Amino acid sequence: MTRLDVNGIGLNVQVEGEGPAVLLVHGYPDSHTCWRYQVAALNAAGYRTIAPDLRGYGDSDKPAGLEAYEPRLFVGDLLAVLDTLGVERAHVVGHDWGSALAQFLAVFAPERVASLTCLSVGHPAALAAAGWRQREKSWYMLLFQFAGVAERWLSQNDFRNAREMLEGHPDAEEVVARMRDPEALTAGLAIYRTGVPPESLVAPPSEPPALRTPTLGVWSSRDRFLTEESMTGTAAHVSGSWRYERVDGAGHWLQLEASDRVNELLLTHLARHPV
Repeated sequence: MTRLDVNGIGLNVQVEGEGPAVLLVHGYPDSHTCWRYQVAALNAAGYRTIAPDLRGYGDSDKPAGLEAYEPRLFVGDLLAVLDTLGVERAHVVGHDWGSALAQFLAVFAPERVASLTCLSVGHPAALAAAGWRQREKSWYMLLFQFAGVAERWLSQNDFRNAREMLEGHPDAEEVVARMRDPEALTAGLAIYRTGVPPESLVAPPSEPPALRTPTLGVWSSRDRFLTEESMTGTAAHVSGSWRYERVDGAGHWLQLEASDRVNELLLTHLARHPV
């Protein structure tokens, strides 16, 4: 593991292999370890993988205060990681919140992104337009806004509610073990409190910029948190090339549950859009 000091904080970053760079961005409530099967496959195929623990997660620093977890700061960290490692352009792959951050990176620094892969989470406008069924699946996002209440709900009865939310996660017990640190529990929730505040539910519809980067969207049929429409609707918000793939039989953490299929899709996409 490599420790990088960027933007005034320390980030834990796994850097492996040689070749064109692939930046792997995890989501909630994970760490870089959720990419272990992709790291092995990409390294074997001749790619260099860069998998950070985002600020607030894993072994990276967990600064105090919500202001330290604005989405733009996460994107700044990702750019700083690439700069520190001397990477001018990379393939970017994101899952869950990592998919949203990867898209922000592609929008605001398109010259740094050779290709984009979005796992589970599509374009923000597609997510907003996915209708009532998606709102039902996103119920927990409102609960997570309540500081102290959400932490208590997740941790009570030996993290019973957290375990129920993590049903199907191959690393559920490892995730719960990290949540036992109160600092980590609160830091992990911060991106919900800055990225999707309650005001966003009633604010006038916005139109985030279209994705100009060649984009692959992958959704899994047993995802408990996201509808297929929230991913397929991304097609209307991509001005570059767009490809959608459905993985049947896997849950939300498809990169762990259906790693062979995800690796196959990822390697094909990267080969079509070389750095």
